[in-house]
Amino acid sequence: MFMTSIRIAPDPIQKITLIGDVTLYEPAGDQPLAEKARVPTGRFQSRSLAECISNVSTPTGKKPILKTMLTTACERNCFYCPFRAGRAKTQRMTITPDEMAKAFIALHQGGAVDGLFLSSGIIKGSISTQDKLIAAAEIIRRKHNYRGYIHLKIMPGVEADQLYRSMQLADRISVNLEAPTQERLDALAPKKNFDRELLSMLRMADQIRREHPQEKLASTVTQFVVGAVGDTDLELLSLTNGLHRHLGLTRAYFSAFHPVIQTPLENVAPTDSTREFRLYQSSFLLRDYGWEVEDLPFTDNGNLPTTVDPKKAWADVHLRENPIDLRTADRAQLMRVPGIGPKGADAIIKARIQGTILELADLRKIGIAAVENAAPYVLISGKRPPLQERLF
Repeated sequence: MFMTSIRIAPDPIQKITLIGDVTLYEPAGDQPLAEKARVPTGRFQSRSLAECISNVSTPTGKKPILKTMLTTACERNCFYCPFRAGRAKTQRMTITPDEMAKAFIALHQGGAVDGLFLSSGIIKGSISTQDKLIAAAEIIRRKHNYRGYIHLKIMPGVEADQLYRSMQLADRISVNLEAPTQERLDALAPKKNFDRELLSMLRMADQIRREHPQEKLASTVTQFVVGAVGDTDLELLSLTNGLHRHLGLTRAYFSAFHPVIQTPLENVAPTDSTREFRLYQSSFLLRDYGWEVEDLPFTDNGNLPTTVDPKKAWADVHLRENPIDLRTADRAQLMRVPGIGPKGADAIIKARIQGTILELADLRKIGIAAVENAAPYVLISGKRPPLQERLF
């Protein structure tokens, strides 16, 4: 008797599990540092479906999001990427748009996920790949009537109508710049053109929003790989600040570089995760607190000090000897104080009308948790508060 070997193709959900966890490279929500991959360092493809699901903070609340790709095959050769062309250690797996839609809806109906982040390697060009991403989202939205959260990746250099349709289907789109200049990008992803393929996508997205003001269109984010090719914090933050102010960028993601074996950058040292954290802190000061790039405490090499919070570094220079008077400071001045954000500034302005801020403990009563951080830089009732005062 002869035995016949039968190979059974994986079903769509098994394919998603084999496709891998993109969490390390594709943060998707409003708290990216909480999205760190749960897979061991050096392994970039998952071994369980749970590793492909992340709890992501979205504009409509925290959700379990399926983060996956249509294919792990790619014709581009980005020097840092585990999915780059020619890397033998990457298991190549492809799922069709219809399979992706069926798998996602099954997981959604089963209560496992409540949102989708969909990326892809590039095969047969960016335009063909973007068509497949759009097709998957179309099936999910139209055939299955899903109205929840979708975040789509935009391939480099896609056409205007593809970008527009992606923005109609998704809640958020990613146009990943990866580097702050063409020179840096050449050293990181030499087959990509910074202005024509990437930055132009952000310009086009802003133009689409302006041309269709009545439509609910996706917000736009970008991502940078930090520290692999000599990029500086000054370069990164100068660019993102301009994108926030002029092209409607919602946020920038900063991913500290970690080397991947069998890539050209495998011997480059990893980037300190604290640098990533300081970039996020600084970008929020620029986006939400009205800071200018010149306000940030860059060192001579163009990077931020990793040993101190950038807001505290500024306050140590400018407010130690000239503290903010809580009785008279406006909202912008209050937000310069460590420990006081937009909500805290609003609470102080409201409370001082009622004359209820008489000591440090009163700040905690109105919702300012980090009172000890603010204490060295403020005046209460016209006087410096005693730092030894009991706050609890």
